[in-house]
Amino acid sequence: MSGTLVLVRHGQSEWNLKNLFTGWRDVGLTEQGHEEAKTAGAKLAARGLKFDIAYTSALVRAQVTCQHILDAVGQADLQTVRDQALNERDYGDLAGLNKDDARAKWGEEQVHVWRRSYDVPPPGGESLRDTGARVWPYYMHVIQPHVLRGETVLVAAHGNSLRALIMALDGLSGEEVVKVELGTGVPIVYRLNADSTVASKEIIES
Repeated sequence: MSGTLVLVRHGQSEWNLKNLFTGWRDVGLTEQGHEEAKTAGAKLAARGLKFDIAYTSALVRAQVTCQHILDAVGQADLQTVRDQALNERDYGDLAGLNKDDARAKWGEEQVHVWRRSYDVPPPGGESLRDTGARVWPYYMHVIQPHVLRGETVLVAAHGNSLRALIMALDGLSGEEVVKVELGTGVPIVYRLNADSTVASKEIIES
């Protein structure tokens, strides 16, 4: 018996638009972000997907995205679990800063290392590896059992928490995963085998 895992990065946030480091700061979606989330739901509805349970982070941009998707598939009241284990990577001292201002303060190369290395955290924040250290156990113990029972599970979260999940699912190295780009509001549909390996993966971009 195989189950289905659907991953969706939240729609464009107000701080995505302003080019700010967001992390754990709780900001809302832009008008475009709301539309991206609704469109993601429409794409999933068009494929006839129905969910048994949904997971999202403790941050409102992911929660609203999750709700838009559930509304679109006709499951507005579906059980939804919110947990900070799925939160975006914590950017520490960079949170709230414009990315160009950060480059001016610390230098282009240093900011690039913080943003795109696997295991170097920004001051006071998390590396992608640190993010994975909270995402992976939560997935293994809480989310994956549903999928392995043949259920269909929605996870609406963030670029880096989902990147960590994709690293595990796709068997990527630290060097490979930092190059993975996730569009806002773009569903990724995994079908898993009973032994938790990936049977298929589809990125629904159109």
